[in-house]
Amino acid sequence: MTPDEKFAALQLELPPAPKPIGVYKPLLIDGKHCYVSGHGTVKPDGTLIKGRIGKDMSQEEGKLAARQVGLAILATLKANLGSLNRVKRVIKVLGMVNCVPEFEKHPFIINGCSELFAEIWGQDNGIGVRSAVGMGSLPDNIPVEIEALFELHEQ
Repeated sequence: MTPDEKFAALQLELPPAPKPIGVYKPLLIDGKHCYVSGHGTVKPDGTLIKGRIGKDMSQEEGKLAARQVGLAILATLKANLGSLNRVKRVIKVLGMVNCVPEFEKHPFIINGCSELFAEIWGQDNGIGVRSAVGMGSLPDNIPVEIEALFELHEQ
């Protein structure tokens, strides 16, 4: 199955592709690389999941929030590329977790996004290198922000 077919089979709902809230591009193509700016927890109705992990939400809720960020990234890819099939593989994911200082399970949270990408592009192409780090705060008190780098198929 193609990435678009895999996405359809999962019966997931994409949120609207987020609009920049600052001076930046949500996506930039440079040759065969597609850079995606940091995305937040945009839900299908356009609102945000908010809260701090370890205070306002559990680890499991944080992981689901990271999956929602992954869906927002997919929405931006589809809006700008026309199809998830243009993506050859995930190169890098940087996940930032808004959490209390004593929280230590950042990789578990970001797995919510990484597992989604693996479902779409498979184990070989859907898993790239990754960093998962804790932050003292994130914009609008979102629990997770993720940026990613993808390799595109040659056209």
